[in-house]
Amino acid sequence: MGIGKYMAREIARELDNRSREFYEFVMPAIDMVADESELVVTIDMPGFAKKDMHLKITGNILSISAKREQVEAAGTVYQRHRPARIEKKVMLPLQVKEDEKIVGKATYVDGVVTLRIPMPSRSTNVPIT
Repeated sequence: MGIGKYMAREIARELDNRSREFYEFVMPAIDMVADESELVVTIDMPGFAKKDMHLKITGNILSISAKREQVEAAGTVYQRHRPARIEKKVMLPLQVKEDEKIVGKATYVDGVVTLRIPMPSRSTNVPIT
């Protein structure tokens, strides 16, 4: 292999790593919609297996983690934007007492996780300051 091909491959590998790090930082896309009875959190997680995803609610913080094995390509890689892992914490618009436990129910269909969390009766509106 010539020095030019080697340099091109190394530059492409470094760009892949930087690109993937960026997507791991900003991913996943999340929507939150609340009505009087529940908070619905929709999380885009395409390409991750259900068994490799973990959701945890602590207080009013939703922790999302997922990882997948990165398949090594035999040929030249031109782009890699798919994140290999995701670690994200999102603040939920809920008022939670210290001893209160929030429990939701999640479903995973076609790469989208839908988490439904019952809204506490005492906090239907979130004030904007």
